[in-house]
Amino acid sequence: MVHSVLLFLLLTLTAVSAQQHQYDDPSITATMEKFSGYTINEPHSFQLTSLSVDAQALQNQIDELAAFSDSPAPSVTRVLFTDKDVLGRKYVKTQMELAGLSVREDAVGNIFGRWEGLEPELAAVATGSHVDAIPYSGKYDGVLGVLGAIEAIRVLKRAGFKPRRSLEVISFTSEEPTRFGIGCLGSRLLAGSEDLANALKTTTDIQNISFLDAARSAGYGKNGDDLSSVFLKKGTYSAFIELHIEQGPILEDEGISIGIVTAIAAPASLKVEFEGNGGHAGAVLMPNRNDAGLAASELALAVERHVLESGSIDTVGTVGILELHPGAINSIPSKSHLEIDTRDIDEERRNKVVEKIHQSAIKITKTRGVKLSDFRVINQDPPALSDEAVIKAVEITTKELNLTSKLMISRAYHDSLFMARLSPMGMIFIPCYKGYSHKPEEFASIQDMSNGVQVLALTLAKLSSQLHLQK
Repeated sequence: MVHSVLLFLLLTLTAVSAQQHQYDDPSITATMEKFSGYTINEPHSFQLTSLSVDAQALQNQIDELAAFSDSPAPSVTRVLFTDKDVLGRKYVKTQMELAGLSVREDAVGNIFGRWEGLEPELAAVATGSHVDAIPYSGKYDGVLGVLGAIEAIRVLKRAGFKPRRSLEVISFTSEEPTRFGIGCLGSRLLAGSEDLANALKTTTDIQNISFLDAARSAGYGKNGDDLSSVFLKKGTYSAFIELHIEQGPILEDEGISIGIVTAIAAPASLKVEFEGNGGHAGAVLMPNRNDAGLAASELALAVERHVLESGSIDTVGTVGILELHPGAINSIPSKSHLEIDTRDIDEERRNKVVEKIHQSAIKITKTRGVKLSDFRVINQDPPALSDEAVIKAVEITTKELNLTSKLMISRAYHDSLFMARLSPMGMIFIPCYKGYSHKPEEFASIQDMSNGVQVLALTLAKLSSQLHLQK
C-alpha cells in the first residue's frame, strides 16, 4: 500500500513538472496562448515599486549632450550633420551600448538601439525622438525622448523585466527643418516617402552644400544616392510611443503630471516671394512706390486674420521668416521672402486657411503693384490620431503609478506624426517650465522627467507583452 502511494505521488510530481516545463517552451506557449486567448507567464509581472528611475543620471546625460553645441550655454545649437551633431550622435550611440542595446544606423543617420525580445519574430515596440536642436534653443526638446527612452530600458532591466516583443529606441535624423527646410526628415523617410527620397538627391542648404554631400561628410549615405533602403514596411513595429516635453503651459498651469496625446496637428509650410521696383528711400515718393516689404507685411497680417476667421482655437499660423532685399535702411525693398507655418488638427479647415492666404497674396499684388514671384506649398501633411490601444495602455499605467493625467492635443508636430503611418502611435507629455521651448529657458524638473520615464517604461512593458493590441 505504501509503495503504491509513493508511486502515485512520484507520477503526479513528474506530470506537474512536465506541464510546468512545457510553458518554458516558447513555441508551445505561443500555441496555447493563440488558442486559449490568455497570456501565460506574463513577462511584465514585476512590482511597480521596482521601477526605479535614476533621474539624476538622466539629468547628467542631458547636460552632457547639451555641451555638444555651436552656441554658448545655456542655449543649444546642434544642426544636422555638423561636427557637433556628429559628436551628439556618438554620445547617443554610446549610451545605447552602455544600456546593453545593439546599435545600427541607416543611410540618413536614423539610429536604432534594440533590446531583443523573447519572441524576436514578433513586430517590435519602438520609442524615441530626436537630438538635433534649432539655433539657440534648449536642451530638453527631443532629447528627453531619446535619453529618457534609454533610461526606461535601464529601468526595465533593473526590474528584471524580459520583453516578449523586442524593444527599440530610435534617435531620428533631423526632426528640425533647420538646415534643409524639411522637418521630420528621418521619420518621413522611414514611413516611405518616395517624393522626399527623390527630392533629397538635389536638395541643398543655404551654403549650396547638397544633402548627400553633407550626409557623406558625417559618415552616411555611402551606398550611393538611393535612399529607399531607409524605408520600413508598415507593421515593422507593433506600436510606437514618444516621450516629450509638452512645449506648452497647460500641464504646468493645471498641476497635471502626464499628458496623453490623442492627436497631432497637421502642419502646412508655405514659401512666398514678392518683387517690387525698389529705389532710394528718400527720392521715390510714396504714391510711386511698389514696396515688396510692405506687401510681405500685409500678407503677414492676412495670415493672422485668416487663422482667427477659422473659428477654432486649434487653428494657428506663424510667419517665422521674413527677409527683405537689399536689406539697407535707405533702400526700398525690391524683394521679400516669407515662410509661413499653419497648423490644425482638422486637415480640411487648415487647407482652407492656406487657400485664403494664397488669395490674399494675389490681391496684394494688385493693390500694391508688385509681382508674386513664388507661392509654394512645401509640405501639407495630414494630422495623425493616436491609437486607442496605446492611449488606453498609457491611461492604465498612469493610474497604476498614481499620477494625474489629461487627454490633450499636440499642436507641435513630432516624428510620431509620421511613425503613425507605420504602426499604432501614441505620445506621453510631461510639463515644462512656463511652456517654454525652442529657447534657452526650456526646462523640465527631475521629478517630472522621472514620472515620464516611469510611465514610458511601464507602457513599453505592457505593449511588449501583448500578442495583439487590445482596444
